Amino acid sequence: MLTWERSCWENGCDRVAGVDEAGRGPLAGPVVAAAVAMPRALAESLITTTLSGLTDSKKLTEKKREAFFTDLTSSSAILWGVGLCEPEEIDRINILRATHLAMKRAVEGLAMMPDFLLVDGLPVPGLPVKARAIIKGDASSFLIAAASVIAKVTRDRIMLDLDRRYPGYGLAKHKGYGTRAHLEALRILGPSACHRKSFAPVRQLDLPIA
Repeated sequence: MLTWERSCWENGCDRVAGVDEAGRGPLAGPVVAAAVAMPRALAESLITTTLSGLTDSKKLTEKKREAFFTDLTSSSAILWGVGLCEPEEIDRINILRATHLAMKRAVEGLAMMPDFLLVDGLPVPGLPVKARAIIKGDASSFLIAAASVIAKVTRDRIMLDLDRRYPGYGLAKHKGYGTRAHLEALRILGPSACHRKSFAPVRQLDLPIA
């Protein structure tokens, strides 16, 4: 899990950050990105101790994600930033551009700008520093996996809040994804202000926004 990071460190990049996102596919809520950086010595230590088993957040239980989130965000030696794009922005610029913008905001949210980025997925234009895109990087890069956890937990917490603000859709359960129950609630209630109007299952309802 540190192969990519070690390559960067050994080539003179002392401050390396991992970047990942959560929430590209849902019909509701923001897309959330996170960036995580830490010193090499700390990463080498944590990967075999406190953060042993850290990987793609989708492969972790909710309990494990929450534990890793606490460990990552409670250490003053670990830098992390979060960037969001709300549904209105997603509808205006499209989900791909919104995801890229959220990633840029996450990197800019770090207390110190990194030398290099490891980014999950395909190349991302507009980032403030040089980056390497890694397909399935959240399963092969320690720092991307860390960003994956922070992005996922942050977004899940946002969806819990949205569920309280917009009851009836089941947002706390499905987190905005297009499940059968969610689609049925949309059919009955119509879309709320937190839904992505440009996404086909919402757009095709052709109903006023609550």
